[in-house]
Amino acid sequence: MSQPQEISHDAQAPVDPRVEMLVNELIGRVADKWTLLVLEELEDHGTCRFTELARLVPGISQKMLTQTLRAMERDGLVHRQVFAVVPPKVEYCLTDLGRSLGEAFCGVWHWAEAHLCEVEGARAAFDARGEGSKSSSVI
Repeated sequence: MSQPQEISHDAQAPVDPRVEMLVNELIGRVADKWTLLVLEELEDHGTCRFTELARLVPGISQKMLTQTLRAMERDGLVHRQVFAVVPPKVEYCLTDLGRSLGEAFCGVWHWAEAHLCEVEGARAAFDARGEGSKSSSVI
């Protein structure tokens, strides 16, 4: 297995356009709530069948779960194993890459726990000013 490249922290260093594209794609993927919820359930429950994941992720449609799992498999985040039995049996589990992405986003959970009251207070103050109902061209 290849070693990860050292990351440059120099803001003036040229950005590899492939890395930039991957970061943008991954932000879009993990910003999708279904990906994060599937990631979390696979982390919590280990290997799961499709129907089990559908039950564990409230509100997800069969079509959306299929699309989410395919995208995650394409990105190397999940491993899909098909068993040649009748009826067909398919299981999904996180890859090491998927687990490492989950670990990276644990920071968001820690941040949310640490700042929950501050965010709720800011939202309440904003709502009390009536800012949410005003139409403005400046956001």
